[in-house]
Amino acid sequence: MRNDDFKSEDFREERTIFEELETEQVNPASWEIDKLDVMSILRIINDEDKKVAIAVEKVISKVAMVVDYCIEAIKSSGRVIYAGAGTSGRIGFIDAVEVVPTFGMPEGVFVPLIAGGEEALKRSVEAVEDNFELGREDARRIEINSNDVVIGITASGRTPYVGGVLDYAREKCARTVLICNVNKPALSEFADIVISIETGPEVISGSTRMKAGTSQKMVLNMISTATMIKLGKIYKNYMVDVLVLNEKLKERAISIVMKTTGVDYKTASEFLSKADNSPKMAILMILTGKSKEECQKLFEKYTSISDVLSNISDKRDKA
Repeated sequence: MRNDDFKSEDFREERTIFEELETEQVNPASWEIDKLDVMSILRIINDEDKKVAIAVEKVISKVAMVVDYCIEAIKSSGRVIYAGAGTSGRIGFIDAVEVVPTFGMPEGVFVPLIAGGEEALKRSVEAVEDNFELGREDARRIEINSNDVVIGITASGRTPYVGGVLDYAREKCARTVLICNVNKPALSEFADIVISIETGPEVISGSTRMKAGTSQKMVLNMISTATMIKLGKIYKNYMVDVLVLNEKLKERAISIVMKTTGVDYKTASEFLSKADNSPKMAILMILTGKSKEECQKLFEKYTSISDVLSNISDKRDKA
């Protein structure tokens, strides 16, 4: 449906009436919640939140497809780009920012876009989410290309800003994904994969910062974490590429080396120092008895610690 004269106004007129969206319906479980005591209010919220994981479970097969996209993109020097407005945009920012210290990823691999820019992270910036052309302009500004995966996040499935980002991404032959919380999202035509997490009516009608937002955070956690695991950022279930940025993280890194190799604190600390504060390198040096330089060559050939150890073992068995 791409049209060079397509405007935000046209977009609104052609899309599903907002009030008919599942996320905007009245939740009978919280009807007259304003009359209840605090404990009753909290129980209702908790009961509704329990439904989120079930809704996410139903879309795991599609999430897996997106993970494959992301792995391929990063291996091809592409990026994973999140785009959203309001709560959805902020959730994208959280995931993109935290991937860097948690998994030792370079900045700029996971890229967040939010309608209204970084100012919208700390306050509500009105009207920008309705601007289709602003989405296209932000996508153009970061030079989206065919190596990238672009993930649009919008509870309603109809946010024009997100539509603009996805529209430009498709124009540049990037793979596109839509994460939403309705069954028939208006933006489905802009996405190669649509993940509809049907969380239903909110406790407070239309407050998609609640169940919808929680589900989006869960799915982004799954996407980024599974991608990092398959790119060798995890050994056993430890984040072995964690960046040692302060004393707390240094202690965590030493603990990771100890628990994955069985050495004592002093030995783990010494090897971490030899490995330039890379737990991943320190672990491989200890487990293989090889030098840092030899381990670097192994990591150039194999993706993860497990891959290295498996291949070394196979070669020994064949010898």
